[in-house]
Amino acid sequence: MEKRVVVAVSSSSSHTFSKPTQDSIKLLAGLGVEGDAHLGETVKHRSRVKQDPTQPNLRQVHLIHAELFEELQSKGFTVSAGQMGENVTTSGVDLLGLPAGARLYLGETAVVEITGLRNPCAQLDRFQPGLMKAVLDQDEQGNLIRKAGVMGIVLAGGEVRPGDAIRVELPSEPYRPLERV
Repeated sequence: MEKRVVVAVSSSSSHTFSKPTQDSIKLLAGLGVEGDAHLGETVKHRSRVKQDPTQPNLRQVHLIHAELFEELQSKGFTVSAGQMGENVTTSGVDLLGLPAGARLYLGETAVVEITGLRNPCAQLDRFQPGLMKAVLDQDEQGNLIRKAGVMGIVLAGGEVRPGDAIRVELPSEPYRPLERV
């Protein structure tokens, strides 16, 4: 079985599309990534703040699987950790296959509960033309598949670094499929 590991961690104090990689990030329970623009109990994503600034922040942490970068590279794109705005880049975890409520134990103490899928936006095409279409797909039934990672909330804080192990804990059945948040 492939090792489940944190490949990279990233954060940005401003609402930039890409986030610079860091040596470590600190997750804060109920808030998100310390010093990141999306830190907080209520929504920070600018379009959602306009709709209702009191909504709970279900997007405190953005995770993307490094395997997506390999897939995109095979399609002619050059994308590396942090460039699509994620805070945690993983390897060996089928993030998109997780049910809602799955918990990821990152490093020694941090726990992130997966709340849903990241909905890719047009900023992807401004970063690299055609990238948005490349992170969308369809299943056999014609349902939209969003591949741009998952979002989560911080249940327990702690430092997260590249090389940290990831442990996955599934919720009780029946599983709820991930939907965009």
